[in-house]
Amino acid sequence: MNPQRIDLNGLKRYCLTYRKSKATIEEAAKRHSKGASFSDFIDSLPDFLAAKDLKGLARSVIDARSGNRPVILTMGAHPIKVGLSPLIIDLIERGVITTFATNGASVIHDFEMSYIGCTSEDVAAEIDNGSFGMAEETARFINKAISEGVRRGLGIGTAIGEMIVRSGFKGADDSIFAACYKKGIPATVHVAVGTDIIHMHPEAEGAAIGEGSLRDFKTFTESVSALEGGVLINLGSAVIMPEVFLKALTIVRNLGFVVNDLTTANLDFIQHYRPTMNVLKRPTQRGGRHFAITGHHEIMFPLLAAMIVEGL
Repeated sequence: MNPQRIDLNGLKRYCLTYRKSKATIEEAAKRHSKGASFSDFIDSLPDFLAAKDLKGLARSVIDARSGNRPVILTMGAHPIKVGLSPLIIDLIERGVITTFATNGASVIHDFEMSYIGCTSEDVAAEIDNGSFGMAEETARFINKAISEGVRRGLGIGTAIGEMIVRSGFKGADDSIFAACYKKGIPATVHVAVGTDIIHMHPEAEGAAIGEGSLRDFKTFTESVSALEGGVLINLGSAVIMPEVFLKALTIVRNLGFVVNDLTTANLDFIQHYRPTMNVLKRPTQRGGRHFAITGHHEIMFPLLAAMIVEGL
């Protein structure tokens, strides 16, 4: 060992002026001024990483709708429980969201919000005495709507939306399914039998639930067939909707529909395996782009929705 050989005076150095740098002051955040508009706030965000992706996703949605291309929202039930229904309904009414697809639990929370203005029971408190999921009205109204709707040729999403619109519930305007029904856009429900509280009740008809969900899968697949140049946003569904989307995309490509140039996004607390692979990477490996936005639904989605509204 001879430390004297390490002579730092012999280092080869370069002029900073000519170095390629990945961060510039022009891309940095701007100071917020009291009373500034939301558009000013958007413009003040740094142009890096998640902030850049969020702005890019908003621009993709705006460009898609400006070009009359579809925007599909797939999601789990949690966004309803954290108060995002009004924002989703607003985007439906503005013509931004053109298809809404979700799991069976969303039907429950959406119905309860429209029926009584509240939802999400305390599972830990009710599981011990066997009362978890035993709300009679929830099971009776939803199962009846599904069974009667399927007998009339409807899928689950349309049947639920129609029931809420015609019900006269005081909170009907707070229902995503009702908004889809009134706007005339697809609302599809993709059920895993046994996962929803309404399956525990005597009114549940397995044949109707299965048939209604299969019809909705075909309707969803029809929406995916037109997704070239469009956007699909997956909001908080870690398993069901990523799997449903991948199967629908496989079908339309197998049948010869061109769906290569698309934008996909996954918004969730954690970037799970299935959304990462089935929503982001695999569907866009032949073209398009994808965004992974990590954060709380109740913060990230309102930001995205407001950015879209501001840019329309």
